[in-house]
Amino acid sequence: MSEQRCDSYYNATINDETHYPRLEEDIRVDVVIIGGGFTGVATAVELAEKGIKVAILEANKIAWGATGRNGGQVTGSLSGDAAMTKQLRNSIGTEAEDYVWDLRWRGHEIIKSRVAKYNIDCDLKFGHLHTAYKPAHMAEMEKTYEEALLRGMGDELCLLSKQEIPDYLETPLYHGGLLNKRNMHLHSVNLCIGEARAAEMQGALIFEHSAVVDICDGDLPVVRTEHGSITANSVLLAGNAYHKLARNKLSGMLFPASLGNCATVKLSADVAKAINPHDVAVYDSRFVLDYYRMTADNRLMFGGGTNYSGRDSKDLAAELRPALERTFPRLKGVDIEFEWTGMAGIVVNRIPQLGKVSPNVFYCQGYSGHGLATSHIMGEIMSKAIIGQLTEFDLFAGMKHIRIPMNEWLGNQAMALGMTYYRMMEHFR
Repeated sequence: MSEQRCDSYYNATINDETHYPRLEEDIRVDVVIIGGGFTGVATAVELAEKGIKVAILEANKIAWGATGRNGGQVTGSLSGDAAMTKQLRNSIGTEAEDYVWDLRWRGHEIIKSRVAKYNIDCDLKFGHLHTAYKPAHMAEMEKTYEEALLRGMGDELCLLSKQEIPDYLETPLYHGGLLNKRNMHLHSVNLCIGEARAAEMQGALIFEHSAVVDICDGDLPVVRTEHGSITANSVLLAGNAYHKLARNKLSGMLFPASLGNCATVKLSADVAKAINPHDVAVYDSRFVLDYYRMTADNRLMFGGGTNYSGRDSKDLAAELRPALERTFPRLKGVDIEFEWTGMAGIVVNRIPQLGKVSPNVFYCQGYSGHGLATSHIMGEIMSKAIIGQLTEFDLFAGMKHIRIPMNEWLGNQAMALGMTYYRMMEHFR
């Protein structure tokens, strides 16, 4: 049974709600995409712009899953970058470092150009601050800053001392930070819906409340829902942690983790200006971090405390409030109007997983909490792969991943135990 949207800030402030039909017929297209989040929609835009007849099947509503439940930050913090670089050295040699560096910023350009091209109103803003939770954390930021200078980004990054943090945030917590003017933040649901409209303008068919119940492999695979079917040349599984398809191939590769977010009531312009005068998005330097930003209507959106058990939190606002108030003592006792969770797809080595479950059924998943920019990069790579341009797809499909040989529940407990270890190591970092 399909579900309506969750009670999030994003869903309460949608510009243009979707009302796409349920699939109730048997149709033929070039490509059918399963999942109406950023990966599926971004891929659909790329394909539709090339004149490919594409259809999206979404079990609930466009942007219903993790796409509509994240922190809205578009950053160059590419998931699994170190592990990715190490493996890429085996395939592309010394070009690996340059390739991964460029990959960090590729999603930014895709999103910026698409917002401009299709006039998508999604509260797009620039400016992000990576904050040092401990003095020792500054070493990592200094290394990133030095590399950015060598790569010509000196005008876009600035290393901040502890004494400079109050100019950007009214908080006692941090020991410095790295200010990045290329990074962005935005309204995730309005972006995804805007991109879905863009795909539709180019001829894409979109169906909501159309959960897939079966995929029949063959020269022309058939994707079936309860009320209809789509025959296509190619299929893309883009449901990330929310689908249970192709378990024989994908089980043990990806595990859901609950990410929690909340949004306060609207703050006065004076308070908003006091706590975050430059309107930057923020995340800190811990393994399990807090992240936050101001919304367009002066709410503080605050997230953190990733739950690796695979279960949603029972009282998310109560769990997030201590961290929120510790960050901004001025907001002690502030009313929290919205709270919501979403399931991210976590990969053990953090490298996005691209591949095939059969000759013409592709999958793309596993951004490990860094999906907003990465999903758009992967949408571009998947669209090329589907039409036969496999160079980049093969790079990722050739990556070695760790499969945990146990059921999802046990896998999540293993992930939770691993993160407990990293939290303990945080004390010595």
